[in-house]
Amino acid sequence: MKTIAIIPAGGKGLRSGYSAPKQFLKINGKELLIYTIEIFQKNRALNEIAVAVDKTYFGLIDRLRRKYHLTKLKYIVEGGKQRQDSVFNALSSLSASGDDLIVVHDAARPLLPSSVLYNAIYTARLKDNAVVCIKAKDTLVKGTKIMHEYTDRTKIYYVQTPQIFSYKVLMNAMKKAYEEGFIGTDESMLVKRLGKKIHIVEGSAFNFKVTSGDDVIMIRKLLGLK
Repeated sequence: MKTIAIIPAGGKGLRSGYSAPKQFLKINGKELLIYTIEIFQKNRALNEIAVAVDKTYFGLIDRLRRKYHLTKLKYIVEGGKQRQDSVFNALSSLSASGDDLIVVHDAARPLLPSSVLYNAIYTARLKDNAVVCIKAKDTLVKGTKIMHEYTDRTKIYYVQTPQIFSYKVLMNAMKKAYEEGFIGTDESMLVKRLGKKIHIVEGSAFNFKVTSGDDVIMIRKLLGLK
């Protein structure tokens, strides 16, 4: 059984306030995406890595692969319009068997602790799947500008990545979604539609997604930079 990481990095989102897509922002001279890929490069439980990016970045990814000795980065594939499309393109490009584990992780979560990754992979091997989440700690309310009602947070989780499923299950979930014209926000949503039980693995506050300019500042501070 192989364990293969898919990192969808085809987004053009510029909410970080910078001119380049956030996954290519340089932190201390290194692209954010490379920090993320290196997590999987260093993990002994991981065999291969696939990255889905816009075609204009193929050359850059290939140069970075050689520069940072990313020997597990076996697949560079074209990203799609939606995250779901990018993951599907990568999944379709793999040389994988039905029981191989597919670990999908956001390109803009560069501080995933190795312990969380190992625990998620272990859980997926034991229980067929695993989705990293963190429990809600803050008071939650519903409303638009005015608070309408409070939500019980005891059973509320914030969903993170990685999300891990067998190749067969994830491929079936994606094909079903496309057949029905459904676009999900993540892989767990698609697999849940197959009637599967999704197993939660405790995540980490460090495993946040870099989206805004404040997130970039936070990453720099956590890496000891100004």
